[in-house]
This record gives sequence, C-alpha cells and structure tokens, in this order.
Amino acid sequence: MAAIDLSIFDLFKIGPGPSSSHTIGPMLAGGDFLALLRRQPPDILAAGTRIEVELYGSLAATGRGHGTDRAVLAGLLGQDPRHCPPQFLDALAHAPERAHPLDLGPKTLSISAADVVMGPVVCDLPCSNTLALRLRGEDPDAPPLLERRYASIGGGFIQYAGQQLPARGEPAYPYASMADIRRIVREEDIGLHRLMLENEAALTGDRPNEILARLDAVLAAMDASVDAGLAASGVLPGPLKLKRKAARLFARGSRNRRPPHDSALTKLMAYAFAAAEENAAGHIVVTAPTCGAAGIIPATARFMRTALELPEHSIREGLLAAAAVGFLAKHNATIAGAEGGCQAEIGVASAMAAAMLAHAMGYGVRVVENAAETALEHHLGMTCDPVGGYVQIPCIERNAMGAVKAYAAYCIASDEMPAHHKVGLDQAIAAMRATGLDMNRKYKETAEGGLAVSVVAC
Repeated sequence: MAAIDLSIFDLFKIGPGPSSSHTIGPMLAGGDFLALLRRQPPDILAAGTRIEVELYGSLAATGRGHGTDRAVLAGLLGQDPRHCPPQFLDALAHAPERAHPLDLGPKTLSISAADVVMGPVVCDLPCSNTLALRLRGEDPDAPPLLERRYASIGGGFIQYAGQQLPARGEPAYPYASMADIRRIVREEDIGLHRLMLENEAALTGDRPNEILARLDAVLAAMDASVDAGLAASGVLPGPLKLKRKAARLFARGSRNRRPPHDSALTKLMAYAFAAAEENAAGHIVVTAPTCGAAGIIPATARFMRTALELPEHSIREGLLAAAAVGFLAKHNATIAGAEGGCQAEIGVASAMAAAMLAHAMGYGVRVVENAAETALEHHLGMTCDPVGGYVQIPCIERNAMGAVKAYAAYCIASDEMPAHHKVGLDQAIAAMRATGLDMNRKYKETAEGGLAVSVVAC
C-alpha cells in the first residue's frame, strides 16, 4: 500500500462551516473552475453566456441546508476558504436572487445562486459528493463549452480527472498503517510527534519552526471558535430555530456548587457546543478532520489547557498525534459523512482527540493507539442524518458526546495494560470502512433517514 503523503495542513484547514465536504470543498472547486475559465482561449470565452453548477448525490440532497450553493458561488467569485469573511457568505444567503459579475478578462458574465441546480440524489457516480461546473453557450441543448466534475471527498479535499497534485518530497518515515507507525517508533526510537514533524518537513520542505508556528495558528483558530461560540447567544440560522446552548452550559459548569468532575465535563461539553455552533452558523472553524466534527478537538485542547493544565507544547505535540490518526482513517477508509456516515466524522474526530490526550499526557504509542481505537470503536455504525439538511441536529450534540467519549477512551487506555487491549486501530478503521460500505445510502448525509425523517424540520 502507498505511504501516506498528506500535509498536516491538508487535514487541518481553516475555513467557514457548516460542512467541509459541502462548503470548503465546493468553494475550492469554484475557485479552481474560475482559474480554468481564465485560462481558456478567447473564442471559447466569447461563445460563453452563463455558468451552470449542478450538484449530485448528498450535495443535491442537503446542499441548501449545508450552504453548498453559496459556497460554490463564493469560490467562483474569487473567495478562498481561508480568508472568506462569514459576512460574505451571509450576504449570498440573504439575497440568493442577486446577480454578481464574474470577471473573465475578455468578458464579464453574471452568476447567482439560481445558477446552482440540484441534480439527482441517486446517481451512478464514484463519489456521492459530486458537483459539475459548466460554461454554456446560447443553445441550452448543446454540449457545454467547458465542463469539469469535482468529487468533494470530505475534510475539504477535492478531486477531478487529470488533477495535477503539488510536487512533494518523500516522507522521512513512510507509513500506511498503525502497525507501520508502531514499528517505526520502536526501530527508530522516535516519538510519534517527532515522526510526524519530520515527515511534514520532508514532504513540504518547511523548516520545523515554520511547521510549529503553523500548528500554533491552527490551535489559535480552534480556540477562537470556542471563544466566539461561548460569547454568542440567540438562534442559529435556518428553519430549525435551534437555540445556542454553549454559553448556558459553560455558566452551569462554572457554578461552585457542582462537583468538580461534573463541572469539568460540563465545561468540556460547553467548549464542543461552542465550536460546533459556530460551525453551524457558517463561521470560521478548523476541519478536524471535517467541519461537522470541528468541535471535538478544539474542546479537547481547551480542556487540556484549563482542567488538565498542560503546557502549550504538549498540546501541540498531541495535535501531531491526532493528525496521524486522522491520516490513517482517511487513507484506509474515509472521513466523509456521505461515504461512511457520522462514524467517519464524529468517530474519527473522537479517536483523534483521544490520541491527542494520551500523547500530550506523556503516554507511549501503544496507549495512544488504544485510546484512539476505543473512541472509534464506540462510534461504529453511527449514521449521518442531519435534520432538514442542517448541521445542527444531531450534529452539535454529537460533537459534545464525541469529546466526552474521547476523554473516556483516554481514561480507559491509560489505566489498562497496553498488551491486554484486543482490538487494534487498523482493525477498527477496517471495520468502519466495511460498515460504511454496507450502510444504506439514506443514512449517509442525505437527510432521508434516521432523525432526519423522525423529526419535523420546522
């Protein structure tokens, strides 16, 4: 099997919610198609009269609720997920009929959210999160002048035919499984965080101090999402009229009359609610590994700073261990709800957070693996069933439960003999992949099963 050659910052992306596969990926696709358009010969552009975007599969089923229409439109208008102001997306949502000029150099076209159409939900495509962008001419029945299809494969990653990936070096310590990592750590006598740091440097050419600075920026963005969520109140956007709970939970956890451990766990949940509510509002979060699960690792990091009083370098090294788990899940299964259900988002994020805790607390690679495996094992089979297609119910509460399960998994793993643990992380990831393949399509981010049909979205 090929070695993992992803950058840590491919996994931890800063951008707007509420869904990495439905917002960050489509925004990147829109930006890529804009660049492709601007490279076309003048005669092709001269014949073009409009841009058409068609969404398929899960994107078609929940694209409105997830904000896919405005995300791809923002990309076509030159916005990048890392720097797109939430106010820009809010303005697109509030005036979907408004036409915007699309500057292509030799000519300018107009585009609006009305040009984003919902295609078939059930379709014979390799990826259930697929979108097609087309330049069309005067004749609506004629083939498009230009077309590119994108697969949004989770975590803000996109793929298309003929895609040229950026040139990268070879990893210093190639691995494709947790068994590989255990062997490398043992044979090279190297810590997991050092393995990840040296691989990142070898792949990207960045110096270690540059990588650490970028990790600090990621942790700062995560913490900012927690702060913003704790400071906010009111109702989240959309027809569910869901009230924010993070601030109330945090206040409850801060009352002196609560038992200390109860208070700490209540605050952990409040931190997860805070970042997840910011994601649901379409504000800036960090994919960890996705937007839908973007509350778990930020909550765990805040908990490590406050309740566990860990120094920042330990949290940073824990984040490197979390990245290793996220890479393994993506490489050997999936991190997309549309492919594997919520086990692939909340489950993987919880496993990453459990590994982060164990490594930051000074435990070795076997305890780190066991913590991650336990967290993932107890999310196996979880469906992705967003009510109304909005990343709110049950998504926000699942972030809080994922954070608590991560802490529980760490506690179990750190208190057992590592050799007594019977299930490996590679086995749990294989089980997740098989479960996702067997799972009925309606339970994979289509809002056609589970809570999405049991709860009235009004």
